[in-house]
Amino acid sequence: MILDDILEETKHWVASCRERVPVAALERQAAAAPPARGLATALRGARGMGCIAEFKRRSPSKGWIFQKADVAQIVSAYAAADATAVSVLTDTPFFGGSLDDLRKARAAVDLPILRKDFLVDRYQVVEARAAGADAVLLIVAALADEDLRALLDETHRFGMDALVETHDSGEVARALAVGARIIGVNHRDLRTFTMNMNLAAEMRPLIPADCLVVGESGIRTAEDVVRLKAAGIDAILVGETLMTAKDPAAELRQLLGRA
Repeated sequence: MILDDILEETKHWVASCRERVPVAALERQAAAAPPARGLATALRGARGMGCIAEFKRRSPSKGWIFQKADVAQIVSAYAAADATAVSVLTDTPFFGGSLDDLRKARAAVDLPILRKDFLVDRYQVVEARAAGADAVLLIVAALADEDLRALLDETHRFGMDALVETHDSGEVARALAVGARIIGVNHRDLRTFTMNMNLAAEMRPLIPADCLVVGESGIRTAEDVVRLKAAGIDAILVGETLMTAKDPAAELRQLLGRA
């Protein structure tokens, strides 16, 4: 399965990174970094539907989307179009991203930046903060409960927020049980890559009102956004729709009904 392949490769990747840069060095960099910008605070303060606009070079299902994309140019366009936050794919083997992309995004905009990757180890949390990330993605399907709780606690210890991604009611329950406050509902099943665009709306009643809910994947039109907002979804995470647009800023404004 695709997710299993990604997780196995990620573990090897982390081991090689740890050999090159010891975690103690990363901890010193993280301690010296400016305070994290609050993702939850930004989403709660968004005008209308919050939006985490994503920078993504490729995906396992679609191949290259925009291989030579200029990170600073694109995330600056997102900021100009009133994005609430930015997500940067940092996985290299499957998504063609890197922590350098995240660092360039951090230098270009003042918005909260989410490191979007497959986190399986504390090392990656420290690495994210050292690179300037304000939040990280934790995928429930990729982690046992004890690991999910430990990584969430570590994320908070470094002053960051976590977007905890779910794909069904069981995963929502697991996310809430470990104390997640920003729940992502991915319309795409990471094991099969099939889509259910009703999933976020179906999961919303299972999530306390004081938790933020982010709808992820497959969001392509302003009508999609209106429908999700009506279902009580607080924010959206959009990548491919923006990365394939000739004018990402105009596309984002249209998506949010602000064109």
